[in-house]
Amino acid sequence: MLDRIGDKWTVLVISTLSTGSLRYSDLQASIPGISQRMLTQTLKRLERDGLITRTAYPEIPPRVEYELTDLGRSLLDAVTAMAGWAAAHHSEIASNRAASELTGVGRGKTSVSASAG
Repeated sequence: MLDRIGDKWTVLVISTLSTGSLRYSDLQASIPGISQRMLTQTLKRLERDGLITRTAYPEIPPRVEYELTDLGRSLLDAVTAMAGWAAAHHSEIASNRAASELTGVGRGKTSVSASAG
């Protein structure tokens, strides 16, 4: 379950639905960078886990809305905290990644000293 809750797209979908129910197209427009395939997969998983509900209305054209369940709403504090932490530390993490590109993962910085003699 932790892999689902900690997933980038799950965090974004849950936080986006915190304001109320949304249609698929509104969800997709509200989450920059998410593909149609990834949004569909994320919504299906969240529905299967009981974190969101999917309501289809018998209209023409058909209308489908997604909404957080009580269980899904109980995650909002944790999701908000994770999103806040990520935003607060984004530049520090980006700097660490850039430094890692120069030194490589698992290799410490080494100083080269000239030996006398």
